[in-house]
Amino acid sequence: MQINLRFRFNLYMVFACVFSFSSCRTYNQNIMFKTSGDINMEKLKQSLATVERNYIIQPNDYIDVRVYTNRGERIFDPNGELPFGAPGVSNNQGGATRSSSRTQRSTQGSQSYYNTEFLVQHDGTVKLPMVDYVKVTGLTLLQTDSLLQTLYAKYYVEPFVSTHVTNNRIFVLGANGGNVIQMTNDNMNLFEALAQSGGVTREGKAHNIRIIRDYLDHDPIVQVVDLSTIDGMRKATLYVEPNDVIYIEPNQRLFFELLRDITPVINTFVGVVSTYLLIKNL
Repeated sequence: MQINLRFRFNLYMVFACVFSFSSCRTYNQNIMFKTSGDINMEKLKQSLATVERNYIIQPNDYIDVRVYTNRGERIFDPNGELPFGAPGVSNNQGGATRSSSRTQRSTQGSQSYYNTEFLVQHDGTVKLPMVDYVKVTGLTLLQTDSLLQTLYAKYYVEPFVSTHVTNNRIFVLGANGGNVIQMTNDNMNLFEALAQSGGVTREGKAHNIRIIRDYLDHDPIVQVVDLSTIDGMRKATLYVEPNDVIYIEPNQRLFFELLRDITPVINTFVGVVSTYLLIKNL
């Protein structure tokens, strides 16, 4: 029995050593965006001015346009006759559908309210009901509101327009799997995105979080953020932009992963050898 146990232990050690030397590269294949430090710091400094300002509408954005009459009287509904924000209530819960409609009945009769998201074309224009094509790229949301209020004044009494971009998002990859975080405000920061994706778990490295920006231009900005210390947090730029990639490097537990993978192989091999030795002794 002692010889058999010693034999099993020796086999485990031999297999562990062999796998540790031959499989290190294999177990690191899931590590993405490897870098020794920040990349394109000059471009990062230039982008800081744009991160902290109000969002500028760009081609391929989806904008939700809500038009109210009488300077937005329906938004506040002083008489309590309408549900809050009824003309612009969105039923879209993140699916592929970009338009929805609903019917609301009131004491005055039947009324239909529509909430539609409109795509900004590649030339910077968006086609809206009644006013047709309007160029909105290069404008902030407030500037777009003012422009549309002027255009809709031809059809409504003292219109109030509210627009917002609905497809701004951030991608969180790495230790937490993959998450797409919808941006709820213009100046979203790294902590908000991490909190919505589940935070930095024990599987992730808090000292190696990478923010990747402008990756479609083949000259990306990469910032390595160290959140394991207060000093590292102070040195980092924590604001994020739409379409940023936040990568949390996984914490590799090589020994346990090797042990988990080689245990079935070793058990099978030991079983075969033990059976052979038993038959030979008999």
